[in-house]
Parts: sequence; C-alpha cells; structure tokens
Amino acid sequence: MANRNSLIRGVNLRSHENNLAHRTREIDRERLIVRRGQPFSITLQCSDSLSPKHHLELALHLGKRDEVVIKVQKELGAGDKWWFNQQGAQDEILLTLHSPADAIIGRYNLAVLVTSPDGHILEKTDKIGFHLLFNPWCKDDAVYLPDERLLQEYVMNEDGVIYMGAWDSINNLPWNYGQFEDYVMDICFEVLDNSNNALKNSKMDIENRSDPVYVGRIITAMVNSNGDRGVLAGRWEEPYSGGVAPYRWTGSVPILQQWSKAGARAVKYGQCWVFAGVACTVLRCLGIPTRLITNFSSAHDSDGNLSIDFVMNEKLETSGRDSSWNFHCWVESWMRRDDLPKGNDGWQVLDPTPQELSDGEFCCGPCPVTAIKEGNLGVKYDSPFVFTEVNADIIYWMVRPDGQRQKVRVDQSGVGRNISTKSVYSDQREDVTLHYKYPEGSAKEREVYEKAGRRVTEPTGENAEPGQLQLSIKHAKPVFGTDFDVIVEVKNEGSTDASAQLTILAMAVTYNSFHRGECRRQTTSVTVPAHKIHKEVVRLRYDDYVRCVSEHHLIRVKAFLDAPGENGPIMTMSNIQLSMPELLVEVPGKAVLQEQVTAYISFTNPLPVPLKGGVFTVEGAGLLSASEIHINGDISPGQKVSVKLSFSPVRVGVRKLLVDFDSDRLKDVKGVATVVVRKRYMIPGFF
Repeated sequence: MANRNSLIRGVNLRSHENNLAHRTREIDRERLIVRRGQPFSITLQCSDSLSPKHHLELALHLGKRDEVVIKVQKELGAGDKWWFNQQGAQDEILLTLHSPADAIIGRYNLAVLVTSPDGHILEKTDKIGFHLLFNPWCKDDAVYLPDERLLQEYVMNEDGVIYMGAWDSINNLPWNYGQFEDYVMDICFEVLDNSNNALKNSKMDIENRSDPVYVGRIITAMVNSNGDRGVLAGRWEEPYSGGVAPYRWTGSVPILQQWSKAGARAVKYGQCWVFAGVACTVLRCLGIPTRLITNFSSAHDSDGNLSIDFVMNEKLETSGRDSSWNFHCWVESWMRRDDLPKGNDGWQVLDPTPQELSDGEFCCGPCPVTAIKEGNLGVKYDSPFVFTEVNADIIYWMVRPDGQRQKVRVDQSGVGRNISTKSVYSDQREDVTLHYKYPEGSAKEREVYEKAGRRVTEPTGENAEPGQLQLSIKHAKPVFGTDFDVIVEVKNEGSTDASAQLTILAMAVTYNSFHRGECRRQTTSVTVPAHKIHKEVVRLRYDDYVRCVSEHHLIRVKAFLDAPGENGPIMTMSNIQLSMPELLVEVPGKAVLQEQVTAYISFTNPLPVPLKGGVFTVEGAGLLSASEIHINGDISPGQKVSVKLSFSPVRVGVRKLLVDFDSDRLKDVKGVATVVVRKRYMIPGFF
C-alpha cells in the first residue's frame, strides 16, 4: 500500500477472480497466478490528484536481477506483444493486461509508472508480483490441447497410477503428483533457476522459457542430479544408506520439498518411476499436459547399433553394456514442435532417468512419438535411443571355451511390450503401444525398421524355423513368501527320440536386469521320445530366493538345451514377478473440509518369519503431508497389525490416501483409499 499522498494509493490483484478464471485456484488463492494468452485484470486505487492528463506506463521485470524488462504497450499491438487497456471509475482504475500466447513463463514484477503530459515520471509503483504459466486452454499456446477431459487428467489431476512389474504380470503403484500442494510451484521455478543454463547465462535462460521444448529439456536434465544441481540422485541397488530407498516414495512432493529445503542438494534416492513421477509433477504444475508412460521389456542400447547384444558364458552368466529392463518409465508431454518439420506435433517423450548424454547433459527428449512410429531417426532429440527402447532386437551369444561366439537366439518381438499409461476415464490401464510402433510382424513394421537403418537379423531360437526340439517355461503367479514350482517343457517335434543336456538357472534380478545372485541351478540329461513332451519341475523355496531377491521381487529363469544334431543350442527365459500381499486402507464415514477424519490401516505378515522395523508411510494431496507411523516390536508370521490415523483434509474433491509399508524382510507393500472431501455446509439460523 502506498502512502496517503501518492497518486496510486493501493493495488488489488483480484487474485480470487483471476485465479478462478485461469484455473490456478488449486495452486493458491491469495497470490496472483495466471496463464499466458489469456487476459487478467487488476485494480489501482487512486487519489483525487490523479487526473485524465496523467498517463500510465507499465513495465514487466523478470529475473532476480531484472535481467529481462518488457515494456507493456498501451492498446492492442502486434499479437506477440504484452499490451494493456484501462477503464477509470471515480477513484479506481481497472487495468486489463493481455499476455501473448508465447510469453515467458515465470515470476513477474509489474511496475506502474505515472507520467506527466510532457513525459516526466511522477511516481512509480513496483513490487507488484505475479506468476505466469503455460496455457494449454489457449489455442495459440504451443501446449494447446483441445480436449477438456484430457486437460483435467494431464494438467489438473494430482493423483496418478504408475505401472510396474513385467509385461505379462503388470502391477500398479498409486502416485501422488501433488502439483498444486503448497509452494510446489515455487519449487518448480527453483528447479529451473538451478539449471546449468540458468547459472551460466540467466538472461538467455529466462528468454528461452517461452518455449516448452526448452523447458521440457531443462526439466529432464534437472530431475536427475547427474552433472548439475538436480533433484534426485539415482541408485539402482542396495544399500540405500544415507537416503530413502526408491520403492519407499509414494509421491513427488516430499522429494521436491526436501531438495528445496536442503538448498538444491540432491535427494537420495530415485529410480526410473521416481524420476518420471517428479518430472510429471513439475511439468503439470507449469501447465504442460503430461502423462507418465511405462514401457515393458525396455531396451537400453549403449552402442547405438539398434540391437541389444547379450554375451553368455557356459555358466549362462551374461555380460555386455547393453541391457533390457523389465520396465522403464518416462513421461510424454503434449506440445507443438515449431522447431521441426510438419507431422511432429503432439506427444513428446521426455525421459529424466540419467542413462546416456544428450548434447552433453544427462537428459532425453523431447522426442516426437510419431517420429518413433515412422522410424524418422534424424528428428531431435534422442530419437535413435528412444526408438531402440521400444523396437530393438535382442541377440543372445554364447562364447565357447575356445573363444568362438555362437548366436543362440534372436528375439525380434520381445522389446517394447504393453506400453502403458493411466486412462483418462478411470484408474485403469490404457495401452498405447500402437502409438509407438506398427503391429509386430506387420509389413509396415518391417518397412519402418529398414527406414530407421536397423540391421535385419536372422531369427533363431523362438522366432526361427522350428527344429526337432522346442523349449518353454511355465509357472503360476506366485506370492512372495511362498514356495512355488517352475515347469520347463522340452517338446520333441521329430520322428526319432532326442537326447540333450538341460540346464535350468533361477536368479534374482532387479527390474533393470542387475543380477543379484543365483537362487537355484539344475543340470540334467534328458531323453525325449518322438512326438512327446518331457517336463522338468524345479521347486523354488522361500529359503532359496529370499537370500538374494531384490526389492523388486523378480526371479529370472533361463532354460538352456544343448542337443547334438540340432542347429545350435536352444534357450528361453521367463521373468517371474512375485506378487505382494494386500495392505488394507479404509476411511469410513464422510470427509468434510477442515474436519477430522480417521483412516484405518491393516496388514498381515504373510512370511514364515517375523518382520522387524515395520513402518507405514502415509500421504495424500489435499489430505495430509507425508508422515510415518512406526510399529513397535516384531510382527510374527500370520500376525495382523492395525493402525489408526487422524487428519483434517485441506482441499475439497476426490482425493487419494496412499500408504506404503516397509520392514527388514518385506518392502514396497502399497495400499490406497479414495476419499471424497466435501465442503462444510452452513444451515441458516444455526451456528
């Protein structure tokens, strides 16, 4: 508020009305937060001394040191300029500001200058602050998305589902994006301010923040901490000492808060779904429509030859820099690509997990999904890498004791399966595989491969012309903590009996294929009569796999058949995802804004051993910030533990309460409850 002698005595930013019109009330009701390409109005309270002879001039300042200054034109100018108009009414002036649809996003300071008819500055009112975001509702904005249902999901929804597990055994993890939680927007701009580009040349960086391609690229670099002051440090195997294990997180907000409070020091630890979850939060908060994608059987090609080469020794131990991940998460953001030829607009892959350098930074994308589908690998950014993630051939080589390499198996359809995202209409899974590639085995798919410059490999193993012997693995869907059988079938299609040596190897692996150790190995000589099937049963006991199983509860079984007279050895493999026990979360009764509600959480130990150090982590956007509930003492086999949690919801709407349970022997058990928070209704005449 200015002093009583000022020409302008006060400013009303009309935050309530503006934020409602600009769909930012969820972020803040007090501060002014608006979207570009859409007008907003503020009111100036004036003294009687301000006359029609006086002129108003407006200037906008961006950056901590006012690196960028923009003069606001009076009345409509060219479409790419800020302009304003004014209406006077007695002691008030209504100023309506119009931002261009490609304005810089960020925190603005508005300065209002009162000048005399001869141009002298009589008074300056500054420190009028507001935030400007991308506007996917504005048809001229590069992030414009014309479907309101998609906008409600990909910008406004704070609750997500992340798909994990294996392509044939898909699990879902509820995730709290929380992009409208208190001060998350401020932290998102803090993330941009700490990028290498911003620290090197702040003015140039701010000027580039009008472009969602630039902003998306900066976010993917900054969500991981490799080579910059980024948010999350990655770690792919235990121990997770000095930090939080990746599977413990249930949402992005505690991660962003911790990073900010620590003065831009990396939070420990993240893996792909955590990186993607945080990136989705930041991009949605800034106004870029974004969704989280899971690619099952995702290839990581380190040498750029568009195939994944695994070299095995006679013990079936695999080496090589290439890898195939059980699943891998990234995000897609919706934007126009004015920097590329026509046909590249729409969904763009952005991958914040640090894997390979891109123009000297650990980031990936934005890469148009259409370019991947059509095999246009000359399109920036990082299209060959993304293409391989969903399309590579996997080639298995055997190195014999004499050093000779023998091709054992080529799998042309095992990579890029069941590519998934949360549906717009529910918490169900939507399959988007056909957005990334034509149907496996179709003529169009082969055409795209040749266009991409991918070498055509000779199929062997599963995709080859069948030899006399066929090999397959069968198993039930086992629960972690139980003993279970794996059945390897050797089928003889020939007209004569066949003898072979069969090796079965069960090993614990992480979701991104790090080997954790052998659980079981068995080698037997088998003779299979003509037109018959031999079944070899291997029982995997809890005691066998608990010693080395990772927190992803994943067992990889390889079956290797060496038969004289066949073209070569035969190999097949199967990833067995051990399912998790149920964690029950109930919120009975009605939930009312700012009134206490009670949640009941219960869990039964399914293991044959006691659990120590049990802890529940609970959070929910609009419900409560992340908090822990520790269990006293051990949880015996078969014992049920129940805890009660009370909280007062702070925002109305359909909310998700997310719970994670961890202990020494059982980790990553998740539960979720939906809570509908209503306003408190006042009955006239009652207090």
